[in-house]
Amino acid sequence: MQRVTMVRYATKPEATAENERLSRAVFDEVRTTAPDKLGYALFRDGDEFIHLLVNLAGDDADALTGLASFQTYQADLAARCATPVEPVRLSVELVDSFGIG
Repeated sequence: MQRVTMVRYATKPEATAENERLSRAVFDEVRTTAPDKLGYALFRDGDEFIHLLVNLAGDDADALTGLASFQTYQADLAARCATPVEPVRLSVELVDSFGIG
């Protein structure tokens, strides 16, 4: 099985820039470590953020959540948020794809 995770939330306006900065630090570390068969994307609409993780190597998010930069990003996330963090985690089997993997 593979893991697909989508996380959605809105930050407080005064915390949006800091949240984006911390998120970009995670991407810097992901690019450096280059986990095998991992796709990760961040989308932003004003103060709203959507993270999308696709792990084709296994049914977990450890390759991302184990990074030091991710732990720093997540440490004060609740304090930066204006809305609750809404995670959706799916254990699925990839049937076919284009541009993923």
